[in-house]
Amino acid sequence: MNQINNKTIQILLADDHSLIRQGIVFLLEDIELDCEIFQASNLQQALETVKNQSIDITIIDAHFPDGNSMTILPEIKKISPETKILVFTGIEEDKYALKFINAGANGFLSKMSEEEEIKQAILKMLEKGEYISPTTQALLMNSMKNPTLINPLSSLTERELQIAEMYAEGYGNLEIANRLDVKQNTVSTIKRRIFDKLGIENIVELIELIKNK
Repeated sequence: MNQINNKTIQILLADDHSLIRQGIVFLLEDIELDCEIFQASNLQQALETVKNQSIDITIIDAHFPDGNSMTILPEIKKISPETKILVFTGIEEDKYALKFINAGANGFLSKMSEEEEIKQAILKMLEKGEYISPTTQALLMNSMKNPTLINPLSSLTERELQIAEMYAEGYGNLEIANRLDVKQNTVSTIKRRIFDKLGIENIVELIELIKNK
């Protein structure tokens, strides 16, 4: 059996589709890892498993019915700093990989990848603690020249950042409008612009970006 440091590896598979989890189980069997596998179908289950087990590697989807996994990556790292996180997802790598890595992921892998690449990614996560695909490597290189790729908040204007931070503090459109002495529909327009620039869909994702800036 393939072992890392002569120990049984504890792996968490977190995906709301059981077929995806089962597919990864088959790949792990092919690799012949000496591992114990835990499964979670939502974010809450994933967090509970990390709290209660000594998870070495978490293979997690980006989106679940109960939210975006980006929001719990910092929490996983806080609970278990040694746990390595591989985001395994169908969303576009070129748009989202750096955001997830910035939030705490150690690797990002597309569900469109070939079987062999998935196996290699899992082995590299276990052996080196990270998996950086050629696509993500190129993004990281570009981010050195363009900081907005890895810190999307830097793409916001001063006013947009001010309003984003107020949303993150729990203020609503009306409260923000009153505090800044602007019209409420102006705030709504800026909110849409903030979401578009950051590639996010809701306030929860915005709060996570603000927390990790």
